[in-house]
Order: sequence, then structure tokens, then C-alpha cells
Amino acid sequence: QVQLVEFGGGLVQAGGSLRLSCAASGRAFSAYVMGWFRQAPGKEREYVAAIDWSGDTTYYTNSSVKGRVTISRDNAKNTAYLQMKSLKPEDAAVYYCAADPGPRWPPSHFDFWGRGTQVTVSS
Repeated sequence: QVQLVEFGGGLVQAGGSLRLSCAASGRAFSAYVMGWFRQAPGKEREYVAAIDWSGDTTYYTNSSVKGRVTISRDNAKNTAYLQMKSLKPEDAAVYYCAADPGPRWPPSHFDFWGRGTQVTVSS
């Protein structure tokens, strides 16, 4: 198993940037595909991005954030990241990271989840 904890959420002005981190512990971090999701109040959870085991391949599934977010990972630090720029009020949500051992790519199902970090964007 792997345990995930998200960091880096907070309040940012529209047009600003934020980098979220997801720290993993437990089983080898590099054994997991990592993903980021978000969920705004009253809305369904949205799949934002995923990155493969080595970090060489990324997958962006959400057209509303494509071009404004970058997923990355540092296997030596057991951490995944979501860099967000040009933030809009509609990006406000709880952001979750998730891990999946594979082998499916891109993953459609994640086995392990963090508890989320709140991102608030002021207009």
C-alpha cells in the first residue's frame, strides 16, 4: 500500500499560480502511476492529469485546465506535483492525488487516494 498526503493548497488571486505536492509513503513510489483529480462543491470529481511510473509520459484529460497545468514527479523524493498557472475562480476545488500500480495506461481507476488540499481562487 501507499499513503498519500497533499500539500500546497491555499488562496490565490485569479491569474496566479500554485504548485501542489503529493508526498507518498509506504511501498516504492516508482511502482505507481500518479494522478490528480479535483472536486468543486456540488460537482462531480474531475480527472485532471496522470503521470506514468518513470515520469516520462503524461496524460491530460481535462480540457478546462489543459495548457494551464503540468504534472510531474520526483521518484527520489517520493513526491508528485501539479503546477497550475493562470488560475481562474472556476479552478477552485479540493484537489486530490491518487496512485495506481497499473499496468493500464492511462489509468482509469486509482486504488489509493489522499485526503485532498483546498484551492481557492479569488476574482
